[in-house]
Amino acid sequence: MNEKHMKTSRKGQTILFILLIIGMTIASSAITGFNIVHGIATLPEALGWIFSNLFITQESLERLPTILDKLIETILMSVAATTTGTVVAFFLGLMGSKSTGTNKAIGVFARFVASVSRNIPVVAWALILLLSFGQNSVTGYLALFVGSVGFLTRAFIESIDETSQSAVEALRATGATYFQIVFKAVLPQCLPQMISWILFMIETNIRNATLVGILTGTGIGYTFDLYYKTLNYNAVALVTFSIVLAVILIELISNHIRKVIL
Repeated sequence: MNEKHMKTSRKGQTILFILLIIGMTIASSAITGFNIVHGIATLPEALGWIFSNLFITQESLERLPTILDKLIETILMSVAATTTGTVVAFFLGLMGSKSTGTNKAIGVFARFVASVSRNIPVVAWALILLLSFGQNSVTGYLALFVGSVGFLTRAFIESIDETSQSAVEALRATGATYFQIVFKAVLPQCLPQMISWILFMIETNIRNATLVGILTGTGIGYTFDLYYKTLNYNAVALVTFSIVLAVILIELISNHIRKVIL
């Protein structure tokens, strides 16, 4: 009887949840003035425009060296922002973790820094930093760096908190120092997860760097924006294809590394 009642209750909750989602969708459409039916109806026309304008030609291929140069610049900037952000996030993660934190106030500060930098979008950081540093690669790098620190700090804190405490307690019992405990007991356990998060952050930053580049006037994002504003849609298609191909390639490499280390 109880099992039947539980199934009925879950079914009712599921139906209520679905109705709530539908209601929120309708309300959001009404508030924003978005017509879902009109949007779906214009989809074939939009796809037709894409296939008739965004295609690669021989003329656009002549711009490939320039595009690849900017794409490599974007990838290197993303990797640099991620790796330097990793160093800062690692120490913030140690301070913010309940397992390795030495002071409650410092732990709260580390979590606060991670929360602020993570919850403000990278694009918003780019706009904020744009006022101080102007349109250059430093602005793009710093925007990606701040976003990386926030995300990785949160990920590292969770990874450290999930480690087994038996090795930590054993080293403490022998009188080991703080950093001996960290590098002998904590880090070996959570290192594979940390590397996985770092690889994921690199992939994410390469995607974000394209949009950030439009704002900061650097990298592949600026190249995309330049061709788009000059209505050179064939070059836009080549830039888009290059970005997609680069992201897929890096994702495949990351997945291979994850299989090796995990």
